[in-house]
Amino acid sequence: MKSNPVKMYPVIACCGIDCGLCPRYYINSPSRCPGCVGENFFEKHPSCPIITCCVKKKSLETCAECVEFPCGRMEAWDQDDSFVTHRRSLANLKDIRERGLASFLQQQLERIHILEGLLEKFDDGRSKSFYCLAAALLPLKDLRLSLIHISEPT
Repeated sequence: MKSNPVKMYPVIACCGIDCGLCPRYYINSPSRCPGCVGENFFEKHPSCPIITCCVKKKSLETCAECVEFPCGRMEAWDQDDSFVTHRRSLANLKDIRERGLASFLQQQLERIHILEGLLEKFDDGRSKSFYCLAAALLPLKDLRLSLIHISEPT
């Protein structure tokens, strides 16, 4: 078992959470989350059974790459949770499984790019969570259309 696991893409969690679209990923304070197995991750989240299984034991980037997916740990993973972006976890993992990690990451990097633009141009200091949720939950085509509309002169 690896003692210091490494993930190439901390913006997508082993469990499918969109770390790169989470408000805690974009705050500038000691409570900032570095993403899944990102820099100093284990100082903030010392124990995660999904990371133990996925990264430490199996050296995988996400649970979608596991031959046992979906396993008992993932049953109802995205249900009844107050962490709204958690709702996309299983859908994200299924998408990775069907289309591959590279394709999924390309889509997620576009979402992250859109989010960073929204935060740079429109965040009034109180809207970060709103933009993060929009980037995580809205269909990508709707996000693209929104950018067109807000970029047009009024």
